[in-house]
Amino acid sequence: MRFLPPARVLRKRLALATKPYDVFFLAEVPTRNTDNPWNETNLKACDQGKTHWVQATSRKEEGVEAYKVDFSKHADAFPEPKWPTQPLSELIGVTFSGKIIESEDHPGLLRLIGAKQSVK
Repeated sequence: MRFLPPARVLRKRLALATKPYDVFFLAEVPTRNTDNPWNETNLKACDQGKTHWVQATSRKEEGVEAYKVDFSKHADAFPEPKWPTQPLSELIGVTFSGKIIESEDHPGLLRLIGAKQSVK
């Protein structure tokens, strides 16, 4: 917050999600502006996805700023996920290893603020 204006900082929650057959990914879950259609329908899909197989599809090509949420035709169409045993924090750490700005001299931060980067 010391280096960037608030509008330049993205605030998102991450949730472990899966496609059928244990294809896991980190889903972005909105935390701000939850009353706009993009975020509202995203949150609805996330909530419904806790108990059902859902597919959230962007409607941007239709000129609609929202997601269309569809359920699988059959509730048992796919096997139950075999969730990883590692804590979410560990999965996030592995996923973003080397991509997190953790120091004032991080090249990504320097680029964002227009500071000169040292050449190694």
